[in-house]
Amino acid sequence: MPEESILFLIFLIFVGSAVIATLALFMRQSMLIAYIVIGVLAGPWGFGFVQDVDLIEQISSVGIIFLLFLLGMSLEPKELLGLFRATTIVTFASASIFASVCGSIAYLFGFTLEESVIVGLAMMFSSTIIGLKLLPTTALHHQHMGELMVSVLLMQDILAILVLLGIQSYSNTSATTFELLLPIMALPVITIAAFAVSKYVIMRLLRQFDQIQEYIFLVAIAWCLGIAELAHFCGLSHEIGAFIGGVSLAISPIARFITESLKPLRDFFLIMFFFTLGASFNIGQLPTLFVPAFCIAIAVLIIKPLVFSYMLRHEGERPAYATQTGVRLGQASEFALFIATLALSAGIIRETIANLIQITTLITFILSSYYIVMRYPTPISPYSKLRKD
Repeated sequence: MPEESILFLIFLIFVGSAVIATLALFMRQSMLIAYIVIGVLAGPWGFGFVQDVDLIEQISSVGIIFLLFLLGMSLEPKELLGLFRATTIVTFASASIFASVCGSIAYLFGFTLEESVIVGLAMMFSSTIIGLKLLPTTALHHQHMGELMVSVLLMQDILAILVLLGIQSYSNTSATTFELLLPIMALPVITIAAFAVSKYVIMRLLRQFDQIQEYIFLVAIAWCLGIAELAHFCGLSHEIGAFIGGVSLAISPIARFITESLKPLRDFFLIMFFFTLGASFNIGQLPTLFVPAFCIAIAVLIIKPLVFSYMLRHEGERPAYATQTGVRLGQASEFALFIATLALSAGIIRETIANLIQITTLITFILSSYYIVMRYPTPISPYSKLRKD
């Protein structure tokens, strides 16, 4: 894509988003919906202003990486281990329920067993972006509910990696055992190496030059992207690597400064992510797939909050925390799109099923974010009494 086209895309995304977001706020709607709407209007199946959606998607993924990096810096390693122990059963048990219910609905609509299994697997997870983007920073960093959501989402990320590896091994019979086990073996190695380098190199550099804010900003971004790329090279996701990099800096006295410095950069790329989500939406498939997609989406929106709430209360969480956490996690995940893409390229599902998963995910994103913004405190609520950052 020519350079001037990239500048035009940035212009289109942010000017269009600003206009639609203004209208959304006047109508008391969620700004996230505005970002998706402008993507639908400008995308290949809208007015066609944007044709190369893949380029924007690659750029926007940086926002998710920064989101997980900043998230990691808000958690102490000891607290994180305790949270993992508490939410492992909840995460894996709830994922099994979600996969069974959604897969069964897809099968009842006449899709094949393989395709229904992929639909069920895609619907197991909750959105890291929706969950954390709509959670006030004070709740994310200092309240138990934020820690609870983080632990569930991270356990889901690990489970999602295992699912992606399973699909890859199912479709790639020529892959060696080492290639399949490399991501699992790499996770502890990268974690230990990240903490060692952070303690003996990164933190010493930051202490040495802590008065030069530009240098701190530069090193933080380099560390985030470096660990993310290392994780990706070893078969893990960029997001897992970024989170490890963030946790390794969590004990630094300037972690809070880094977090505040990178938030605008994170939001810049996340706007592009939601635009991409709308731009990749094929409107032409909507009439034929709307009924099954809507049924699966409604099942996700109803069952996930109820299951999470019940299981968290069973694990000893307070009812108020459990209920709100369930609602905030009550949607499909961006991992659903990754699973659909991988399964399609592997020949396990048809393009129709990939579109079904995409439409279902988009419906849950819109309805879930709308409900959360209207009911609970969020940084982008149209109501002043619920707007908290």
